[in-house]
Amino acid sequence: MPASSNTVPVPPIADWSDLLDLALAEDIGPGDLTSALVVDADRVGRARIEARQELAVCGLRIAGEVFRRVDEDLDVEAIPGIEDGVVAASGQPLLRIHGRYASILTAERTALNFLGRLCGIATQGRKLVDSVSDLATDLVDTRKTTPGWRILEKYAVAIGGGLNHRIGLFDALLVKDNHIAAAGSFDAAVERAVTKAPSGVAVQVEVESEAMADRAVELGCRFLLLDNLDPATIRRIVERHAPEIVLEASGGIGRGNVRDYAETGVARISMGALTHSAISADVALEVDLLPPEGASPRAGADSVAR
Repeated sequence: MPASSNTVPVPPIADWSDLLDLALAEDIGPGDLTSALVVDADRVGRARIEARQELAVCGLRIAGEVFRRVDEDLDVEAIPGIEDGVVAASGQPLLRIHGRYASILTAERTALNFLGRLCGIATQGRKLVDSVSDLATDLVDTRKTTPGWRILEKYAVAIGGGLNHRIGLFDALLVKDNHIAAAGSFDAAVERAVTKAPSGVAVQVEVESEAMADRAVELGCRFLLLDNLDPATIRRIVERHAPEIVLEASGGIGRGNVRDYAETGVARISMGALTHSAISADVALEVDLLPPEGASPRAGADSVAR
């Protein structure tokens, strides 16, 4: 049975429309040779996309838009109780599609690629979030995303229960080690960031030791990224500076050790693994074969896996 859904808005279509067009152009090129030769262009019927594993659903609207973009006459039907954010069991139908078979098959792989990738991120994220749900630590994504997919992948992280950090270099300020090197010194980089940051923009500084954390706080920084530090060191920094200073752990954190870091009391853990290490969920499209005209329907629908 589906679990309760999240209430995360789907990104505006303008943010991912071009990506769909690129993906379809890549797959279809000048035309779908197999469907054009094998399937009667006027033959209509129905198909369904279903889960082949337990998964957190994510990307239904995106998959539906793929079908509509291939053929605006295709009817994409939602499944009652199935929406982005629910947990669906293996075998659960996720979408139904009605219309020309040839169009359905032309859109199939691109739609499944989007849906499988986004469900995979949401599913992995949900497991990681659940593993620390009894602790006061949020899991946060990074900019380690597939080029062109950032908006959608961060949406999938949110569907899985994680938090989105900055979308890009333009909407948040994070002073990292290379900024410090290029600025000439730690103090110079931090002082410039703190004094010149636009109003309302928090300044986050990456630190790699207890001494750097202490110095960043002395310079007026109230948001630290504790990079590649072991849990014991992070715990000491938490004891000195939390909750007045927002502390975020990062670097080398994954499924095997995320709880060790969360137990330090750190407020946030940022994980590139939320996006770059997710495995696509197993979703498939099944064509529901209708009986020939005039024949009696057979008990149970036949189907052909695609």
